[in-house]
Amino acid sequence: MTDAVRVWVVDDDHAVRFVLATALREAGYAVQAWSHADEALQALQREAPPALVVTDVRMPGESGLQLLDKLKAAHPQLPVIVMSAYTDVASTAGAFRGGAHEFLSKPFDLDEAVALVRRALPQPTHPAPTTEEATPPPDDDHLLVGHAPAMRALFRAIGRLAQAPLSVLITGETGTGKELVARALHRESPRAQRPFIALNTAAIPAELLESELFGHEAGAFTGASKRHIGRFEQADGGTLFLDEIGDMPAALQTRLLRVLAEGEFYRVGGRELIRVDVRVIAATHQPLEALVEAGRFRADLLHRLNVVRLPLPPLRERSEDIGLLAARFLRHAAQRLQLPPKQLSKPALERLQAHPWPGNVRELENLCWRLAALAPGQTIGVPALAEALPAIAAGLPDADTADWTQPLSHWVTRQLQLQTPGLHARARQRFDQTLLKAALAQCNGHRGEAAQALGLGRNTLTRKLGSSRKRPAQETDW
Repeated sequence: MTDAVRVWVVDDDHAVRFVLATALREAGYAVQAWSHADEALQALQREAPPALVVTDVRMPGESGLQLLDKLKAAHPQLPVIVMSAYTDVASTAGAFRGGAHEFLSKPFDLDEAVALVRRALPQPTHPAPTTEEATPPPDDDHLLVGHAPAMRALFRAIGRLAQAPLSVLITGETGTGKELVARALHRESPRAQRPFIALNTAAIPAELLESELFGHEAGAFTGASKRHIGRFEQADGGTLFLDEIGDMPAALQTRLLRVLAEGEFYRVGGRELIRVDVRVIAATHQPLEALVEAGRFRADLLHRLNVVRLPLPPLRERSEDIGLLAARFLRHAAQRLQLPPKQLSKPALERLQAHPWPGNVRELENLCWRLAALAPGQTIGVPALAEALPAIAAGLPDADTADWTQPLSHWVTRQLQLQTPGLHARARQRFDQTLLKAALAQCNGHRGEAAQALGLGRNTLTRKLGSSRKRPAQETDW
């Protein structure tokens, strides 16, 4: 397998640097990002040049045009893409005069930027990824991936928020990757070299949670034989991630509020005032506003935590990312299990995309591990999916009582995006057709029995059957 093509991104704007680097990594490139031209030039003295460089024009210290000149002097064949929000004649002319391959105006479309990078590489050794085959670079367990608009917006938000010392509340269903977002906020922040401490407040018994958070002194309670340093002290200078914050007991909510407001606390059983500098990122799958109304969560604590809210989309609302995620999980599983890599067939991928995924990305990851271990052959088809997760084979939810409206909602959303005319009438027609076909199949084609089973008159069933046959054949199934 060919190594990923190396690309450098040089830009003093952290948000732009993060979002562009993330998009390029998703496209399969090995990306290093620098905030100043000097950093890139120093790296060039230590290691081999990359396959391509993308640089901003206006930066502190040496400009992008000066960097371009030095890169071209040392490596004349190295393609360089210059980008700038200032598309004046001097900037563009200077870029091309210095040997730039292309000039990219800000703001730019990420897909177009990735396509430009691909075209600029003289002989790409990493093919353009497809939905089924796209694989992120190695050692990417900690990276967020996704092409869906909601994920693009999330990446931009992370790029902006990482630099701001603000409390962030991450919301989303279980399994959507809230801790990955918290780690990305820390990794891209000025606190990146300091600790990242994660604590699931729902996983710690209430009587132990206070000691876990704030520590305790020796003799503070039975069994406390020595001093214990809590998570806040461990995270001093860094980031503390509190998962499932909605399950925190009321008494601890009061103590947490004081730490957020004053940056100080006492260990359990202690008299020494401890001061810390910690950025708190909280996460929950619960509606905290409803918990506030029910008296189970403090309104003032919610306001402290909810300075910025980042909602994560469920997997069923970003089905275009399923191929990318599945390829990544299958590759990781094959590496860990020391098995040959496997890939999904097109029909299998389509079944995955139609599944409602109540467990979200975590459910998909677990499924891919089962497939990597148990599916025969190197190509995973629908039969293998049927054994690993029977609901996928039928294209239905996991149980007879599951919410069948989820795939319907997905279909409606897709049709609304396509601005399909007469959507309500089309949806009702499809609904009737599905009911009638299923009832007739169950009753061996006897219309009278099918009508009785559905609670319809025979004439009504016959009329609806005639109407359903007029449906356009090219209409997309949900």
